[in-house]
Formats: sequence, structure tokens, C-alpha cells
Amino acid sequence: MPIKILMPALSPTMTEGNLVRWLKSEGDMVKPGQVIAEIETDKATMEVEAVDEGVLAKIYVVAGTESVKVNTLIGAILEEGEEESALAALLDGAPRAADNNTSAEKVASRESASQASVAVDDAKGMPVSSQNRVFASPLARRLAEQNNVNIASISGTGPHGRVVKADIEAAVTAGGVSVGTQGTATAQIPLVYGNAGYAEVPLNNMRKVIAKRLTESKQQVPHFYLTVDCNLDALLKLRSDLNARLDDAKLSVNDFIVRATALALMRAPAANASWHDTHIRQYQAADVCVAVAIEGGLVTPVVRSAHLKSLKDISVEVKSLAERARAGKLMPEEYQGGSFTISNLGMYGINQFAAIINPPQAGIMAIGAGEQRAIVKDGQIQIANMMTCTLSADHRVVDGAVGANFLAAFKEFIEDPLRLLV
Repeated sequence: MPIKILMPALSPTMTEGNLVRWLKSEGDMVKPGQVIAEIETDKATMEVEAVDEGVLAKIYVVAGTESVKVNTLIGAILEEGEEESALAALLDGAPRAADNNTSAEKVASRESASQASVAVDDAKGMPVSSQNRVFASPLARRLAEQNNVNIASISGTGPHGRVVKADIEAAVTAGGVSVGTQGTATAQIPLVYGNAGYAEVPLNNMRKVIAKRLTESKQQVPHFYLTVDCNLDALLKLRSDLNARLDDAKLSVNDFIVRATALALMRAPAANASWHDTHIRQYQAADVCVAVAIEGGLVTPVVRSAHLKSLKDISVEVKSLAERARAGKLMPEEYQGGSFTISNLGMYGINQFAAIINPPQAGIMAIGAGEQRAIVKDGQIQIANMMTCTLSADHRVVDGAVGANFLAAFKEFIEDPLRLLV
């Protein structure tokens, strides 16, 4: 029996991926453990290895195909002595890439479907359904929404006056779009882009997942925010002293922040938790995610049990994770999970911001830039290096007092950094 090569699920949340390239061609011999293809997930590019020996007899999904659903048949291996005729049996009941995409034939069939339900509004001359809605193809509706076109103002050229894709494209190309509510007369207005034009950037898997997850987070998670200012003077002096003694590693301010966050989570364990609908899960280890900006989005590799690691260990690990994240070489276990996230934009000159929670985690802390500010100490105005940190918390899990206790502990560790060494 031929061996199926299916689109693998490279993480628990993965539902589809991009087939970046094949490293073997049809007719090539493959052995167990050999890398045969590369798959792009929402976080990284992963390698697919052969698990059996044989000949790569058929490639069903070509390199460069996007949004291939998990368990889709992408290729097949024939074992020794098997004939190509055996491949026909693989296609029965196996999802294929063509099933994941809307083909021209499917669109055409939908254009001509449900003709019996078509009616025409004689007063307005617009095709409508029996529910008094505009009769249009799903593709046309999607294009109309994307281009801010009032589909009710368009006369369809499809069967029985159905609005089709070409009608929407013609309306946009004509130099104007009709905006407003369906069924109301609206005037044509010019495109705001003028002659300058614009570029449409295709969405990669990472951007799609970011958009989906963060939209759901803001819609479903009750965020609240707490802000604290931390004095960095003692930390900066200790960092300078330690770096002068270290030959093989240099500590960053962010390394201190990761360690301080981990210890603060141990001090305020109710903040080291996540929401799971029927229960709250409190973690016994501080697995701190660190947001890393990469091309096309961001990824949050995890520093596991950061409360048990030294500043030097954290520094080395974060640098390694960040480098592999930017190269798209992170393994799933290196970016999945985590109990809390840090997002640091201080290096970009941002002095304060509020981040969006990464569900199911209950908190994320936004770190601003360290900068000199005038402060009052012992009744006197002094200059100090200050850093503003804002906690975004899920109020289903973290109450105000819990968040305040966490930030108080974090501030204590930052302003008395010798505590981070023990």
C-alpha cells in the first residue's frame, strides 16, 4: 500500500500551513529521517521528514501552495515493488489541496445556483432574494466588503441579474466606490488614493493568526491596566559592574526584567495563571514569554522556569531564542505555552504603551524605555533613570489587588537588583 504524506500538524493550534518547497522530486529515493519538504506555520518554517523508505512517486501539492489544511494529502511514497497504479486508491476520501481553495469552476457553479429564488425589485431594478436581500455570489460580497462598495447599487451581469466578481471589479476600476447601507441610494465618490495608487500586501500565516487571536482577545478578554514607574539607577550600575566581569556574555536590561518578572510571579502566584472557561489554572513555574519582532509579525519564545535561572543563563537563552526566531528556526515547544508575556518596546524609544493579552494567559507587561526624568526624593527634585511598565490583566483571573501586588514585587526587584542574584 502506498504511504501517504499528509500536511502535518506541527502544533496543537495549527489548522493549515504553507508548503514552502520540496527538497525531493518525483522519482527520488527517500529514506527514514531524510528531510523531504519545508512547511511554513504561523510561527516558523519547519522541516518534514520521511518516516519510511521508498520512492517519492507523486507530489499532489506543489511548492509555494498556501493555506493547505492539516491532513491534506500532499504526496505519496511507493515502497519497493509497488506499481504507480496503486496511487489511485490514495485519493479516495483523502482531502486534497484543491478542496481547500475556491476554484473558478466552483465559483461558476455558485453563480448559477439557486436561480429559482431570484426576484427582481421592479422599482429599483436591483436583483434581490426572497428575503429582500441583494442576490450576489459569496465572492462578490467579499470583494465588495473589502473595497467598500455598496453592492446594492450595482446591476448584476450574472444569471438572472446576480452580482458577480466581475461587476465589483468593474465598479472599482471605474474610479469610484459607492459607500453606504444596502438598499439606499448613494452617490459615487472618488477613491481617496488618487493617482498615487497603493500596494496590497498578501497575508502570511503568521499575520492571519495574529489578527485572529488578538481580535478575539480584545473582544472576549476583559482587559484592565495598571502602571508603575521603576527607578533604574541601581540596576544600571549593577549591570555595568557585572558586564565588566563577564567575558563570554553581556547582560541587557531586558535580562533583568525577565528575571524580575519571574520572581514577582512567584511572589504573586495568582497572577501566574490562565483562563480555561471552567477553571483557572495556576502555574507552579514562571515560564516567561518574550515578544520578538520578526519579518512579517512577531513570535513569543518561552524562557522556561525563569525563576530558577541566573541572569547569565537568561541572557544566553533569550539571545539564542531571538536569533532562531528571526531565522524561522524555532521548534514548536520553544514558542508554545508560557504563563506570562513581556513586550519590551523600550529599545524603539517608546516610553509607555499597553499591550494586548495573549490568551489563555492572564497577563502581559509592556515595558517602556529607560529615560532620565525629574523626580522628587526626600523633598528634593533629582534626576533619575525611570522606566514605565504597564500590566494588562485579564479581570476574569486577576483582580486589581493581585495585579498591584505583582507590580509592587516587580518594582522591588528592579529597584533593589541585588535580590535578582540570589
